[in-house]
Amino acid sequence: MIRRRFLFSGLTAGIAAASGVAFYGSRAARAADAAPPQKFPVSMSDADWHKRLTAAQYDVLREAGTERPFTSPLLNEHRHGVFSCAGCAQAAFSSDTKFESGTGWPSFWKPLPNAIGTTTDTSFGMERTEVHCSRCGGHLGHVFDDGPKPTGLRYCMNGVALTFKPTTA
Repeated sequence: MIRRRFLFSGLTAGIAAASGVAFYGSRAARAADAAPPQKFPVSMSDADWHKRLTAAQYDVLREAGTERPFTSPLLNEHRHGVFSCAGCAQAAFSSDTKFESGTGWPSFWKPLPNAIGTTTDTSFGMERTEVHCSRCGGHLGHVFDDGPKPTGLRYCMNGVALTFKPTTA
């Protein structure tokens, strides 16, 4: 039986590869469904975000884009450490909660305390729970209810939206 998340990630990877374009999703669709802006402790002008982030980081963190599946070096990061928001460096996930979901994006079963916020994302004709950094509001990915125990959640994150700092166990 093919699980929906594997089918979706495989289809999007195949379409992106065949067309030769990045898989970022429709900014127009996201903008039409966007919630009113929130205030966050770290706030910058659009120009300052452009200076601070790479083009790919800006697309994901500030415009809710999605990196192509299976392209992030963090997907295969297995050292002990902390994954942080690439926009503001706030620690978001411990390597202790990372798992191999097979979807093509780094996945975690639990965020660090007070590290993330969520909003409802109704783009692309479906309802999902978007995950953003609680400090700068940067889009990190989505959370789904098909993860492993103990939470049953899968925080499916864009690797380009995260940095990794190894620590000693």
